[in-house]
Order: sequence, then C-alpha cells, then structure tokens
Amino acid sequence: MFSRSVTRLVGGVLLGALCVTLGVNAPVAHADEVRDRQYWLDEFGITDAWSVTRGAGVTIAIIDTGVDGNHEDLRGAVIGGTDVSGLGSVNGQTPVGSSSEHGTMVASLAAGRGHGGDDGIIGSAPEASILSVSMSFQNTTIPADEQIAEAVIWAVDNGADVISLSLTRNTREWPVSWDKAFGYAEDNDVVVVAAAGNRSAGTEVVGAPATMPGVLTVGGVDQSGVASAQASSQGITIGVMAPSENLVGALPGEGYAVWAGTSGATPIVSGIVALVRAAYPGLDAANVVNRILATATPVTPSIPDPLYGFGLVDAYQAVAADVPLVSANPLGTIDEWVEIYRRGDDQQVVYPLGPIVAPEVPFAGESQPVTARTDPGFVEQIPLLMVGGGVALVVLLAIGAGFSVLHARNKPLD
Repeated sequence: MFSRSVTRLVGGVLLGALCVTLGVNAPVAHADEVRDRQYWLDEFGITDAWSVTRGAGVTIAIIDTGVDGNHEDLRGAVIGGTDVSGLGSVNGQTPVGSSSEHGTMVASLAAGRGHGGDDGIIGSAPEASILSVSMSFQNTTIPADEQIAEAVIWAVDNGADVISLSLTRNTREWPVSWDKAFGYAEDNDVVVVAAAGNRSAGTEVVGAPATMPGVLTVGGVDQSGVASAQASSQGITIGVMAPSENLVGALPGEGYAVWAGTSGATPIVSGIVALVRAAYPGLDAANVVNRILATATPVTPSIPDPLYGFGLVDAYQAVAADVPLVSANPLGTIDEWVEIYRRGDDQQVVYPLGPIVAPEVPFAGESQPVTARTDPGFVEQIPLLMVGGGVALVVLLAIGAGFSVLHARNKPLD
C-alpha cells in the first residue's frame, strides 16, 4: 500500500508535525484510506448535499500552479485551461513553479472524481468541471499582478461560473489592473472565492484578493471547528470558515499528500459554491454568495465575526434551505468601490479594512531554503516562495502549508 512517507515544505512553511506514516499492512476502515481521511465530507454537509446535486454543469476555474488532469482522481474533470506565466503548457495542465504540486491538490478538493468507486480524493462538487490556469511567481518576467488579472479575465471569457484563488497578495490593497479583472468577473455573474491566508506564513490579517468587495473569503478551522491558530488569518472580510487542517489532496503524476492551510479550505468552499450554482441555475452570483453566508452555522453571537465570519460552511443547507432572495451581494461590489475610491490618481485611496500595514517579510527574491528531513538519505530543499516588491509583495503558497506525501513519486512527470 503506502510504502514510505515524505515530508515537504510548501512556501517554506511547515505547520506542526504533519508527517503521516502508513504501513504496508495498515488496516483501513473502508475501501481506501485516502477517502477515509476526508472527514469534512460528512461533517460539513457535503455528502448530504449530493442528494440534491453533485455539481454537474458548473465550471470552476482554478487559478494556481497548474492542474495535472491525468491524475486518476481528476481524469475527465479538466475541460480546458491556459498558462499566464510563460512557463507552462497551453492547456494549463503542466504544473509550474517550485511548489508545482499546489494546483493539483487544490483542484482535487474542489472537483476530484475519485476512482474505483470509493477510492481516492472526491471533491465537494465531483461532477463539476475544471478550467486550469497555470501561473508562477518565479523564473518569469511577467509580473504576478499581471498574471492574476489576465487569469481572471481568461477564466470569465472561457465559461467559469466560479473562480477559486488559493493565494494572497499579503497586503490589503490591490493594483488597479485587478479593478478591471475582478469587476469583469462581477459584471459577468462569476463568483470569486479566495483564501484568507495563514498566520503562520506571516499573513496576520486578510490580504487581497480576500479584501476585495464581493469576493467570498474563506478562513480555516481545525477538526473540532475551532479557528486554526496557524492556518487562518483574521479580518472583517471573512465570509465563511471551512476545514484547513489534516486535509488530503492529489499530487501531480500520482499519489496524495496530507496538508493544511486555507489553500485547502478555499477549494472545498468553491466546490460548495458550484453545488449551489448547479442546484439553482437561475440564481445570480449575489444570491449564490448570500446562500453560502445565510446558511453557515454561526460560531459566535457576533455576525459577521472578525475571526469566523458568518460561521462554518454547511453544504446541505446551502443547497436545501429556504433562503429569501437579495438584491445585492452582501459582501459589496468592486464596481461600487472603484467608483468611490478610484476617482483620481492624486486622491488617497481608502481600503475596506482601513490603513495599509505592510507585513514584515524578506525582500523579494531572497531565498530562504529550509531542509526537510525525510527518509534516511533523502533531503529536499524548498525555497520560500515570495515575489514582488515593497508592499506589492505577492505570496503564493504562504497559504499552502507543509504536507506529507502518502504515495511517494519516484519518477518525473511526463
């Protein structure tokens, strides 16, 4: 079965002791230990929601490091894609960057198909389709901000109903180019879901795109439903909370990894958004977002709460509850924000969360290698993945956490 385990670091961040050793003769509760690890399917109402819909007919764009659609749990799920980094393949299915595994892991939690009946990773919306947009913040001359703007516009133009962003700019503000791109998504009725970020990665407060009006921001909780001390930032723009610890995801090529972070919580919610869109095909994006918020399980009397937002996401209630219609997105609109705050180049811009506070981070491009000790004789170094300059720092996979490989890959991708 699983002959060895390999601990790796993503973005130079290791959240606690996540290495899991699975013996060759280890017993499993059902057909597959990987599926057994997906505790959130039952605990967050996803399995019950499948009695209503499994997401057929809805398309989720994964803007990340590329999705390997040849993984046995993602075969048939990826229907299109592109590369905006200049490093990947035209279909977006060649993982790029030093943390190339991330995109495939994210996609599997949103719309993984599993295999062999009860084996492998199954996403929140296992019948939804995926568009893969590969990007990289390393070894490319294309600025990260530009890549993200291009990726969002491409996703909208190519039929995305939901856009999933497991990344952060690590600052509350965003570039003007994002006004147009995210406004374009808003104007075309696309729901954008973004990760809140991880405190352990230096994201103490939520950063863009999770600070942008109208974006559904996802924070993370542990298996007991408590906000993760390391895997979830806080801020008043958080919409809902979802599992962010002891997650398992698919790796490019073959195999799986145990990981943690709001990078994983985000696609879980993106898949739930896809379920709502499939169950209510006539519902606009504002009401889809409202359903997710209105049916969340509150954690504190204060709604929204700066740590928990509207509460723990509940997939079944999101597709089955009687929720009154709203006339506007309860999280605001980027178009309205632009009209108020982008009136002139000489006017000071006011951001939703108040004054901008630049995080304390290394200078862009500094490499901070961290040694991960694994099997005897196997040592791997992964540099801290940060690209940008000054407050315009962009961090990808500071959200993704350290993970343990369940099926070690012993050969390169084709």
